[in-house]
Amino acid sequence: MISVEKDGGLWVATINRPDKANSLTPDMLEQLCDVAEAAQDARALILTGTGGVFSAGADLGAARAGLATSGVWERLSGAIAALPGLTIAALNGTAAGGALGMVLACDLRIAVPGGKIFYPVMRLGFLPQPSDPVRLSALIGPARARMILMAGQKIPVEEAAIWGLIDRITSPGDLMTDARALASDVLGAHPDHARAIKAMIR
Repeated sequence: MISVEKDGGLWVATINRPDKANSLTPDMLEQLCDVAEAAQDARALILTGTGGVFSAGADLGAARAGLATSGVWERLSGAIAALPGLTIAALNGTAAGGALGMVLACDLRIAVPGGKIFYPVMRLGFLPQPSDPVRLSALIGPARARMILMAGQKIPVEEAAIWGLIDRITSPGDLMTDARALASDVLGAHPDHARAIKAMIR
C-alpha cells in the first residue's frame, strides 16, 4: 500500500489506500519509515497519496490497538527531517492526525485546493508526537499551533497557505508536475551542494 518510484535521484513515495482515506496501518508506517531511512542517497523525496485524501492518519482499528501513540510516527518524521536532500509533501487532499507529522517534517508543502489540515489530539485524548508541536509552532507560531492542536480547528489549505503552513496551492492535475519542478534544481546540483545549503538554512 506504499509504492516507491525511483527516477535517478528523485524518489516518490505514494500512500495507496484510497478506499480507507489513505489511513495508515502499522505495516504501512513501517514501510514509510524504511523508505525515509533508505533515502539518504536520494537528492529529493516527494511524499504524496492517491485519491482525494493525502492521509487520515492512523487506521481506526490500529489506532484503538495502540498505533495512535506509537513511537513509529516520531521515527518516521525524524527520518524525513534528517534527510540531506529536498523533501516535498505533495498533498492531494486532506492531511490529518499523525500523518501531519511527516508533512511537517518535509522541507516544502504544496497542496490541491479544498483539502484541510487538522490534528484532533485534544478531542481524542492523545498527545501529539513530541516533534510535531515544535515543527508546527516554528512554521505558524504558537497561537495558530494551539488553534490546531488545542482548539481542534480544521484549517482549509487556502488559509494554511496564508499562515505559512502550505507553501503553494496547485491544481490536482499539476500537483506532481509542480512537485517535480520544485525538485529540479536540487536534482541538477551536486549532492554536497544541496546538503550544505540545507545545513545553512537549519
